Amino acid sequence: MLRFFTSGESHGKGLIALIEGIPAGLPMAADFINLELRRRQGGYGRGGRMKIETDRAEIISGVRWGKTLGSPISLLIRNKDWENWQAAMSEDQEFDGSVPPVTRPRPGHADLPGALKYAHKDIRNILERSSARETAARVALGAVAKSLLQELGIRTGSYVTSVAAVEARITPVHKNEDHLARLFQKAEKSLLRCPDAKATELMKQAVDRASARGDTVGGTFTVFIAGAPAGLGSHVQWDRKLDGLYARALMSIQAIKAVSVGGGAELAGMKGSQVMDEIFYSGKDKSYFRNTNNMGGIEGGMTNGMPVILNASMKPIPTLKRPLRSVDISTRKAFAAAYERSDVCAVPAASVVAEAMSALVTAEALLEKTGGDSMAEVIRNYNAYRKQVQDF
Repeated sequence: MLRFFTSGESHGKGLIALIEGIPAGLPMAADFINLELRRRQGGYGRGGRMKIETDRAEIISGVRWGKTLGSPISLLIRNKDWENWQAAMSEDQEFDGSVPPVTRPRPGHADLPGALKYAHKDIRNILERSSARETAARVALGAVAKSLLQELGIRTGSYVTSVAAVEARITPVHKNEDHLARLFQKAEKSLLRCPDAKATELMKQAVDRASARGDTVGGTFTVFIAGAPAGLGSHVQWDRKLDGLYARALMSIQAIKAVSVGGGAELAGMKGSQVMDEIFYSGKDKSYFRNTNNMGGIEGGMTNGMPVILNASMKPIPTLKRPLRSVDISTRKAFAAAYERSDVCAVPAASVVAEAMSALVTAEALLEKTGGDSMAEVIRNYNAYRKQVQDF
C-alpha cells in the first residue's frame, strides 16, 4: 500500500513530505527530486515568491547509499522566507500577537470557510496551509513515484493547452506515445509549457495584459501516462476505479476546477459509434490495439494499454493586485480583500504538480497489482504480469 502526507505552512520553517510503501532497492537521488522542484517553479507569470525560494529537498530518512530501504521516505524543503517570519510564525506562545491578525477573507480562497470551520479569528492560520506553496512537497513526492515508474518503463508528462482565451493548436494523437513524448519535449522548452510556439507568444501577451490590469488568468493542460499495462485499477468497487482516483488527485490541486479523461466533455455531444475505441488484434505483435484513444486509456475504471490522458482546467488565481470586495470578520464592515504576494498565471506550474499527483496514483495502482517489498520482487512480478497479458 502506497500512502503519502505533507505538512508545513507557507511561511513556516519548511515543508515536510512523507511517503510509505516504496519498495527497497529503488535508486534514489536528491538531484532528480530537485530537478522536478525547479520545473514547478518555472513558467511565465510567476510571482515574487519564486525569486525568494530556490526549492531543494533534503532526504531525511528511508534512503541509504543511493537506494531506498523499504521504510518510510521523508523529505524536507526549507522555506528561505522563514527568516522574515520567525516571530509571526513561531510555535512559541511568547510571540502571540507579534503581528496583527488577518481578518479580511479573500474571495476564491479557503480563508472564510476555513476560519468558520476551525473557529480561527486570525485567517493567517488558514491561508498559510491552504497556500499552493504546499504543492512543492507534492512535487517532491511525485519525483519519488516517477523514479519507480521509470524503472518499469512508464513515463509521465504534461503540456499546457490554453492560457486565458488563447488555445494552442495541438493535434491530439493520444494513441501515439512518441507523439506525446514530442509534445512534452517541446513544452519543456516553452516558458508557458506549451508545445505550440505561436500560441506561447499570444499566451505571454495575455498574461502581460492581465498583469497590467492587476488581474490574473487561468488555463488548461493535459497530463499523460505512457507505457502502463492494461489492468491497473479495478471495476469491482467504486473507490478502486482508476479514473476516479486520478480525478480526485487532480481536483485536490489548488485552483483546479475541472478534470476529464480522454475526450472528456466533448464526447457527450457525439454518437457512440464515433466515440468508442474499437479493438483489433495484431498476430505479428501478438497484442490487442486501438486506432483511437477517446477513452483516454481507461475503460471500466482500469487502464486498457493505451496512454492515459487526463485534462484539467485551472481557474484564475484568486489573489489579485486589484483587490476584490470582502467583509472583515472582526468588524463585519466591507473592505477590499487583503493582498498576499501572488502569481498572474500559474498554469505551467499546476501542470507539473498534476504530473506528480498522477505519478503517485499510478505508482499506487502498480504496486497494488504487482506487490513486492523489494524492487527485484516488483520487477519480477511486473514482468510476469506483462507476459500474462501478452500471452492472453
